[in-house]
Amino acid sequence: MGKRAEEALDIATIDDLKTYLRVSHAAYMQVGVYTYYLTDVNSHAWRVQDTNELNEKAHYVDCSDLVPTIDEFLHVPFTDEGESIEDLFADATFFASEGSVKDFD
Repeated sequence: MGKRAEEALDIATIDDLKTYLRVSHAAYMQVGVYTYYLTDVNSHAWRVQDTNELNEKAHYVDCSDLVPTIDEFLHVPFTDEGESIEDLFADATFFASEGSVKDFD
């Protein structure tokens, strides 16, 4: 879990977001007053986490199912209204997760 960068990323399309996540493995997504952490799990699965709630280990709480691919990840519902990242994309602002770049080599 990295720290949210101050400056917004220049992500104009859902394909830009896919590319960014493949390289960086995590990003913050701001939608109105809600902020979500989009991240992978050891490069094997993806999940959305709620930044307003912490578990007993002081980590963000998962609010989506784990899915194996970025394409599935962008479509998995995670809000109370059943919305996905793709559903919210037009209203979202994305931020880098500083300190979250992973090296799996």
